[in-house]
Amino acid sequence: MNQDSAPRQLFSPQRRRLAMARGERLARQTGAFLAEHMADEIVERLSWVTRDFGEALVLGMAPPSLMAAMDARGIRVTRAGPIGTNVQCDEDLLPFEPASFDLVIALGTLDSVNDLPGALIQINRALRPDGLMMAAMIGAGSLPRLKAAMLAADEAGGRGVAARIHPQIDVRAAGDLLQRARFAMPVADSDTLIVRYSSLPALIADLRAHGWTNTLAASGPAIGKHGLVAAMQRFAEDADSDGKTPERFEMLYLSGWAPSPDQPKPARRGSATASLAGLLDKARKGDAGE
Repeated sequence: MNQDSAPRQLFSPQRRRLAMARGERLARQTGAFLAEHMADEIVERLSWVTRDFGEALVLGMAPPSLMAAMDARGIRVTRAGPIGTNVQCDEDLLPFEPASFDLVIALGTLDSVNDLPGALIQINRALRPDGLMMAAMIGAGSLPRLKAAMLAADEAGGRGVAARIHPQIDVRAAGDLLQRARFAMPVADSDTLIVRYSSLPALIADLRAHGWTNTLAASGPAIGKHGLVAAMQRFAEDADSDGKTPERFEMLYLSGWAPSPDQPKPARRGSATASLAGLLDKARKGDAGE
C-alpha cells in the first residue's frame, strides 16, 4: 500500500501515547478527579448487576476506586492500552482471542481512538456470550470555554483557525455505534459536570493530568505568546463574580451486552435511550431466573 492510499488517521498514536504517559505521571502527583468521577459512576452502575464476573478487561485509565471495586468482587483484571498496562495496544487493535472476558470496562480514552466503531466491535468480540461492556468518555458539549479561548488565540495569531479540540460524540451517535457493533440492550446516556477554574492554565493542567490534551494528527501550530494572552483573556471573560470560570464536562456513558440466546429481549426500537437501571435490572432478573 502506498502512502497516498493509506488510511488517514485523525489521531496521532505517538502523540497520544506521549500525552497519556505525561498524564499518568501528573495524576500520581495531583490526582485525576474527572477520571475518578467516571470510575465512581461505572462502579455504581456495576453494583446494580448481581451476576458474577470472573475475567475483566480494563481499557485506558484505571483509577484506584475502579481497581478496588474489581478486587472486592474477586474479578481477575487484565489491563490494556497504549501505556502502563499488562498488554500494550491501541483500543481499536485488541490482541485478544474471541470470548476472552466476562466484563470489559473502557474508561476515558475511547474518544481518541482512530476507529471507534472498530474498537466497539472488537470489544464485543472479546466478550463471552452475555458479557457486559461499560465505557465512559468525554462527550459532545464539553469544554465550551476552552473552545472559545482557542478560537480567540487563533484569531490573535492571524493564521486562520486550526484544529485544537478533539471531535466529540453525542448520546444519539453513541447509541447508534453500540447498535452497529451489535451489542444487545445498548444504552448511551450522560451527565454534566461543571468545574470552576481560576485561570485557563488551571484547566489545561487538569486536562494534562488525564492525558486529554491535543493528540490530533493534523494539529495547528503553537499559538504563540500573543495567542496565549488572547486565550487567557477570553477565558477570563466568562468568569463569575468571584473570578472563577465555569467549564462544562459532558460525561458520556455506554453499556451493552454481548448477544446470548437466553438474555432478555429489549424493544426493537428505542432501546438505546432506555433507562440503564431498568435494562441492567432486566438482565439481573434474567440471570436469576425470575
